[in-house]
Amino acid sequence: MITTDNTLWSTIRQHVVTNAITYPIEYVKILIQIGHEPISPQPTTTLFGKPALGLPNVFQYVKHIKKVDGLVGCYRGFVPKLCACTVGAITLDKTCSKLTCIYKKRQDKRRSEDDAEDDESSTNHIFEFLIDLISRTTAIIVSYPLEVIALRMLAQFVGRETKYNGIFTSFVEVYRENGVMGYFAGIVPRLIGNTIVLVMISSSTYAVKKYMPASTIDIEFKPIICSIIQFIVATITYPFLVVSHCMAVNNCGLAAGLPPHMPIYNSWQDCWFHLSATNQLNRGNSLLWRYYTGPSVIINGMMVPK
Repeated sequence: MITTDNTLWSTIRQHVVTNAITYPIEYVKILIQIGHEPISPQPTTTLFGKPALGLPNVFQYVKHIKKVDGLVGCYRGFVPKLCACTVGAITLDKTCSKLTCIYKKRQDKRRSEDDAEDDESSTNHIFEFLIDLISRTTAIIVSYPLEVIALRMLAQFVGRETKYNGIFTSFVEVYRENGVMGYFAGIVPRLIGNTIVLVMISSSTYAVKKYMPASTIDIEFKPIICSIIQFIVATITYPFLVVSHCMAVNNCGLAAGLPPHMPIYNSWQDCWFHLSATNQLNRGNSLLWRYYTGPSVIINGMMVPK
């Protein structure tokens, strides 16, 4: 889909406003994903009445950050995150527009009056998927160094460091700690997760359009079905995001990425297997009802962390 510059910048402005409102929650979510739990779990029960150790919800966590760093501290890393979103949005739009124009020119050149409508529809869907995949992959790669800087700025909350401050000095610090590859730490699971999301959503959307025409499903229900599909796909691929964020801060000179807070991983696969073995691949997925899933013991009839 080709957009005008006005539409693009209008979308970017909307993203800025949305990010400004939700950023403290995103901040908390990332800290949980990298395994930081500053508030000890407390004995409680699940919705089914089973004993459990409850962790603070997102609002309690935000309150804790505000108590430690103030309101401004709740926006640590906001500038590079905003820059990453802006660069990603512009790259996505320009790449998508360019590829769409190229595809339409080739389509017009090769189109024949004898082409079957079904075949053309299937071909169009495949090319639309490829354009979307290439555009989003390019956007992630181009904006990823800024994402890494934002993540490392957030991770400084764990050890109270100040190594990653301004954007330009942080670029130098990333190179000093990890070299050129440091700018792309954790990008592989991020790209894999993005590809799986696009494949599943594209396949599901095509199936809905092809096998459930408007006469079968009311047009009002189609957006609901698409939203449900997106939610399911996001849940399935969520572990890739957790692993990506862990690898972005792993062994980067910050306490958050070093023992005892986090083991030093040789690869993102090592990180995946370790988090899987400790039942931590989905941490941060639930922000309201959170329970400690690590080793625990029963003392005087109460469950406590081991």
